Amino acid sequence: MYEILKQNLHRTVGYEIPEAELDAFCEMFFPKKVERKSLLTDIGQVCKYLYFINQGSAYMYYLNEKGEKTAIQFGIESYWVTDLYSFLTGKPGLYTVEVLEDCELLMFNHNHYEKALDTIPFVDRYFRILTQNAYVAQQYRLAKTNSESAEHRYQEFVELFPHFVQRIPQYLIASYLGIKPQSLSRIRRNIVS
Repeated sequence: MYEILKQNLHRTVGYEIPEAELDAFCEMFFPKKVERKSLLTDIGQVCKYLYFINQGSAYMYYLNEKGEKTAIQFGIESYWVTDLYSFLTGKPGLYTVEVLEDCELLMFNHNHYEKALDTIPFVDRYFRILTQNAYVAQQYRLAKTNSESAEHRYQEFVELFPHFVQRIPQYLIASYLGIKPQSLSRIRRNIVS
């Protein structure tokens, strides 16, 4: 149940983590299976958990003033997904996290998060690296969205995340890239031609 998480931990921190520390960390999680289309957290709710995807897929989005979804993040096996703003501040959430495929999750609450940071040596480094990576990726995406053509953004997405292309609906990928679904269909046709 925790093998994918342990692999992710080792890969991220970049060194062999002592087994006792790994076990102490894993004991703070609880597994949960959720069905497709379930909401893990919703706009306006306080997000109480970090979600590690052991199996399945999910995505995070917000609604614009017209009620249209804008995808912010996708997650598949070995990814974390949550409304981090709400989780860390305890304030009502800005985002919705929805399950795309039936998921097997490992859930981690705020009290355990704080306890792990304070008591397990590798955890602070692990979450610092995850946060840094997420921030850098967000800046990169923002710069590309404002400076690259839609076709270039899609081609780069396919190169960077080929594992998403087969599992994430195209209209959500279009939303993530800031492209209308019709435009993405045209871009995909042009690439295939």
